[in-house]
Amino acid sequence: MTDPNTTNLTTESATLAGELFAPGVGAQAGPPTIPAEGTGTAGQAAPGAHSHGGPAPTGSPAERFTSTDPDAFGVVTGREEEWRFTPMRRVRPLLEGAPSDAHLEWTTDLPEGAELTSVDADDPLLKGLPEPVDRLAALARQRSGGAAVVRVAAEAQLDRPVTLGLAGTGSDEVVWGQLVVEVGAFAKATVVLDHSGLARYAGGVAVVVGDGAQVRVVSVQDWAPGAVHGGQFDAVVGRDASYAQVVVTLGGDLVRLVSNVQYSGPGGTAELFGVYFSDETQHQEHRLWVDHAVPNCRSNVLYKGALQGEGARTVWVGDVRIRPAATGTDTYELNRNLVLTDGARADSVPNLEIETGEIAGAGHASATGRFDDEQLFYLCSRGIDAETARRLVVRGFFADVVARIGVDALQDRLMRSIETRLGALPGLDEQPVEVA
Repeated sequence: MTDPNTTNLTTESATLAGELFAPGVGAQAGPPTIPAEGTGTAGQAAPGAHSHGGPAPTGSPAERFTSTDPDAFGVVTGREEEWRFTPMRRVRPLLEGAPSDAHLEWTTDLPEGAELTSVDADDPLLKGLPEPVDRLAALARQRSGGAAVVRVAAEAQLDRPVTLGLAGTGSDEVVWGQLVVEVGAFAKATVVLDHSGLARYAGGVAVVVGDGAQVRVVSVQDWAPGAVHGGQFDAVVGRDASYAQVVVTLGGDLVRLVSNVQYSGPGGTAELFGVYFSDETQHQEHRLWVDHAVPNCRSNVLYKGALQGEGARTVWVGDVRIRPAATGTDTYELNRNLVLTDGARADSVPNLEIETGEIAGAGHASATGRFDDEQLFYLCSRGIDAETARRLVVRGFFADVVARIGVDALQDRLMRSIETRLGALPGLDEQPVEVA
């Protein structure tokens, strides 16, 4: 049975967390009318120079070079805009990985109305997908030799999520993988991808949302220590369709995910949510690109992260482009970071480019902060010790995003994992680092 006092305190802590990160407090907010950029970093401001994609710089923060040929991207040096935050030493095993037969161990739960199959590399389905946006994604596309495909029939209403467990086996070889989720028109489906174990994994996921369909995809990165995961996550949203993506990154040594959304018809909605928690030395990088190129579509981005321990590092880059034809667009993106200890750093870079004045709304915000003494005093005045108070604030901070997962058992598991991480660091009750 749930303790009503605990429930009330959690609600209060969520409110306090919201006040700590209200737009405008350490954030850039509001609907800009020209291309805009903002950062919220702990430690120092992120550099402002941009080349943005491909072999040569372009004039647009959201314009990127794409290709299925890895050589078209050249050799990655770490000086490229899309790689400048990524520690090359840690990602190099993926970039230099040879073709291999290594694989992840799969467990599947497929409800009626969904099927799992595979296609070869020359299948028309793969040739029609969005192209890779960097060398690593192109290598994964080239070396995967095809793709696993989850298909949900048109008008199917799945009674439970499609669940794919993808576990690393500890191989030193790079695992190359591709997954396509194809959902028919007017269907309704939830798909859960649960990554665990130890692996060097370079993969791509593409979600094709049929007209009028409602699709939710949850990707959990709960890797073992030492795992390295780089991937590209694409979604093509059909006419009047709804797509929600929830990314949860907790484990691994390095996780770098690039999520892209485009619309194939008007009236589509895309919501991108993320939760990440970086412990000592972990590098977690999330890059997003939402391309509004057709009229009357909507996008909403909300990512929240916490960091603790020496060398903990997170990077969030959110690019939204509203092209001239995308009249009636409504978009907003928000990234919030909670730095729990000294020695941790969060980089946050929202970019918004608007090429038409005929939109419903557009804005972005970024905030990075720490616990506020007055908020802790308030909770402690309720008879709560300092460590428990901090736990409540962190729980409240993440609660609204975790609730977007929509799978109760998974939500409970992830909140327990976050609380376990909070308890693993000595000195949690010490004063956290000041941030800009």
